[in-house]
Amino acid sequence: MTLAVRYTAARTLDTAPAEPTFPGPGEVELAPAYVGICGTDLHIFHGDMDARVSTPAVLGHEMSGRVLRVGPDVEGWRPGDAVTVMPLRWDDSCPACRAGNQHICQHLDFIGIDSPGAMQQRWIVPAATLVRLPDSLPLDRAALVEPTAVAVHDVGRARVRDGERVVVVGGGPVGILIALVARAAGAEVRVVEPSGHRRALAEGLGLTAWNPAVEDVPGLVRQWTGDAGAEVAFEVSGAAGGVDTAVEVLGVRGRLCLVAIHPRPREVNLHRFFWRELTLIGARLYDRSDFEKAVRLVADATIPAERLISKVVPLTEAPAAFEALEAGGDVMKILVDCTDDAQGAAV
Repeated sequence: MTLAVRYTAARTLDTAPAEPTFPGPGEVELAPAYVGICGTDLHIFHGDMDARVSTPAVLGHEMSGRVLRVGPDVEGWRPGDAVTVMPLRWDDSCPACRAGNQHICQHLDFIGIDSPGAMQQRWIVPAATLVRLPDSLPLDRAALVEPTAVAVHDVGRARVRDGERVVVVGGGPVGILIALVARAAGAEVRVVEPSGHRRALAEGLGLTAWNPAVEDVPGLVRQWTGDAGAEVAFEVSGAAGGVDTAVEVLGVRGRLCLVAIHPRPREVNLHRFFWRELTLIGARLYDRSDFEKAVRLVADATIPAERLISKVVPLTEAPAAFEALEAGGDVMKILVDCTDDAQGAAV
């Protein structure tokens, strides 16, 4: 019997037996090892995405695991291969796809939201979504490749260059990853985050972090940049105040990269955009080159993934892990261990 974590209604998850499945043409069956819980999963858990998610829904898209079986017409993969999944399925025919922007297909199937995800012991996915992992990379760390790919894409969209001053507003998992990727690109980086735990983690990684609750962040940026302002700001907080800060810290012709999901319209200081000729850049998801770069960054420890993992729980304890993340506190990234051995120990 294999198990899956399912979302059934707002604030309701269960762990239930999964129906046996077999890979069809072009598909592979995976044994997920570790699955990260992300902010989108929490939005689903809260019921905020019920219009999009069909219940019961298996969640999870930040994962690592191994190939179990390959279906007909699948080449280049064999049982035992270590993999992660780029969880995007596009139609290849809409205007976005025809323009080369398949990752933001107008009919995109985001696997783990629009179709069953990785928080289960057996998972069928298209072989085209697989991304190979080096054998030397521990699978728990490899579960952070997907959010690292988000950060790689964001930094690329913002065109961060060597020597630029970058402000990251929001020091959660994606914010910290953006800061690390930007630093690897040669930027000087500051993180803005009210949580003392998250600031301490950022500083432990060699980043400078400011507390917007007690510090004048725009004033600190002026001191840091000689009154020029930052070249790039990333809004990763999802809060109205974060938008204000990200706009305020930018210098002339600065670039604001919007990463966080804002479920409601925000007021924005458009006069600042006019006066300083600012640019607003949207950043969503990733493409295969972002994923492949993310694998390299995690594998060579440019991204110290183990420092971001707060806790690992067996699949049967995943519902409680969602509640722990919701409560906040001293938690950054929780991984769900989906391996058979972990579940046997838990039950």
